[in-house]
Amino acid sequence: MKNSPHHRLLLPALLGASTLAAIPTAVAEETALPFSPKVSVILDGVYYDDSLDGSGDEMLGETAGIFDAHGHAEGHEHGLEQGFNLRHTEVVLSGSVDGMFDARLNVAISDEGDVELEEAFFMTTGLPAGLRLKAGKFYSGIGYTNEKHPHSWDFVDQNLAYRTLLGTHGLSDTGLQLTWLPAWDHYTLFGIEAFQGDNNERLGTEAEHADELPDRDKAPRLWTAFAKWSPDLGYDHALQLGASAAFFRSHQAMHHHGEPEEHGLDGDARLWGIDAVYKYDSGRAYGQGDWRVSGEYLWVDKNLEVAHHESNPGVIGEARDFSEDGLYVQATYGIAPRWEVGLRYAAVGFTNETRGPRPAVDADYDESQRWTAAATWHLSETSRIRAQVAQVSGAFDDHREDYTQFYLQYQMSLGAHAAHSF
Repeated sequence: MKNSPHHRLLLPALLGASTLAAIPTAVAEETALPFSPKVSVILDGVYYDDSLDGSGDEMLGETAGIFDAHGHAEGHEHGLEQGFNLRHTEVVLSGSVDGMFDARLNVAISDEGDVELEEAFFMTTGLPAGLRLKAGKFYSGIGYTNEKHPHSWDFVDQNLAYRTLLGTHGLSDTGLQLTWLPAWDHYTLFGIEAFQGDNNERLGTEAEHADELPDRDKAPRLWTAFAKWSPDLGYDHALQLGASAAFFRSHQAMHHHGEPEEHGLDGDARLWGIDAVYKYDSGRAYGQGDWRVSGEYLWVDKNLEVAHHESNPGVIGEARDFSEDGLYVQATYGIAPRWEVGLRYAAVGFTNETRGPRPAVDADYDESQRWTAAATWHLSETSRIRAQVAQVSGAFDDHREDYTQFYLQYQMSLGAHAAHSF
């Protein structure tokens, strides 16, 4: 059957002009494309202000702890500027390939035109015994929030626990994921992942001065495991409980804290987490009366050694151990058709310490806390306007700072878009 004119117009965009020119005309006319993707574009704009003359959002990525307070070179955030911001514009292509795979490409374009590949993966659809394989670059399945893109968040920004321990974009890398969905009475999902281990904001990152540190272990350097379970609560209620673990067997970082000279650390890191989410469907129009409640607790422990020191090679081999934790709890409620309000509490640093043989290295840091309230107007399934205010009480290196933030956001989605996860 011949392609429609619409399909022929899509060919240059999907395959590229040079590739298309190489296909014989008869084949191009008579052969249907095996992959006709859904295409969507997501616009995300934010007006931002705070009581620190616009510097408060950037400071959220610098709360004192085992990452930024110790001079960690990677994962620095520029944050939102005071005034108008156009956040990354997402371009998403997704669809079925040959009836055997689902594929997805997610590209983020900055307001300056820089292009970043967020996800590019395929996953199987027909493996036996409830097995599914995913390969490419993708967000890890650990936790509840990690896999969610910004356009599916209930608030304007990422929660403080993720932002400090995993980075704004969460845990994302190139690798493989294998999940098993057994045919049990209750929904149960098990998953394991193997990642390259060098594409994360906070954990497993390449140090800025990698030539001064030992060669990293052979890939894969990051392994994760997770499990999710849901009891049968009927049609109106849903509950999901989860547990996650990650092991980074080759973590490196450059630090400054505790010693005047730059020094590099090498070792491994572990992450443990638990999560829960509850949803209630009232059955009323456009979300009125619906509840969503979720929360996570994350704990990170690093076991490192000094592998490089600018002026004192005698400390090479000394232990530098770090521990930090964080959590968030949030809830949203539909107060009217297409209107919902949300409240979130997030904190890091209940456990927030370094351990080493030198007194200057042994230190405990205060916790940082943040309360956030939001009101969202869902104009339709593809557009929303959200107002948000947040109160921060943060520990920043050698001082505390209390301040207020204000956000006004719009989001619009053009084109077909796949359904979001639970």
